[in-house]
Amino acid sequence: MKPRSGVTVLAGPTAVGKGTVSTFIRDNYPQVWLSVSATTRPARPGEIEGVHYFFKTAQEFDALIEHGDLLEWAVVHGQNRYGTLRSTVEAAVQAGRCVLLEIDLQGARQVKAAMPEADFVFLSPPSWAELVRRLVGRGTETQQEQQRRLETAKLELAAQPEFDYTIVNDDVSRAAAELVTLMGLTPSHVD
Repeated sequence: MKPRSGVTVLAGPTAVGKGTVSTFIRDNYPQVWLSVSATTRPARPGEIEGVHYFFKTAQEFDALIEHGDLLEWAVVHGQNRYGTLRSTVEAAVQAGRCVLLEIDLQGARQVKAAMPEADFVFLSPPSWAELVRRLVGRGTETQQEQQRRLETAKLELAAQPEFDYTIVNDDVSRAAAELVTLMGLTPSHVD
């Protein structure tokens, strides 16, 4: 194992459950500081500014890029931009917190270039059929968008060897406990 850097990056294909695992960790493991990404994507029902994302206009996001205020950023699915605010991550690390970045593959590659000492964890689906079921089942995308995301997912799955660790998301609480353990923390029993 690599020495602990304080930063763990969680990435994986679309619909694998990165958000679900991260939310479970946020709700059950308060010792983990979960980075909140900035995005140009509109909020989905129930999403809260500053909790799920920092929702930015295209112009606001451009200013963050221009001023070097993002640790990483990417265009996802050819449409919206997502990024990690550098200042919030650096402040959490300096405060001695265990930091979790839940980001897409492009962002993980940028963080790897900027922070090779971070731990990189690939969240994998139990099977391709389960990934398709999850994407279709959440009902948040049109059929055309689902097809685009599935094509992207094939490329994302091929990137698994780039990561230090792989966790199969066959059970959210188990996957979260495994991730917290990799972060150097002792998970508590959560039902």
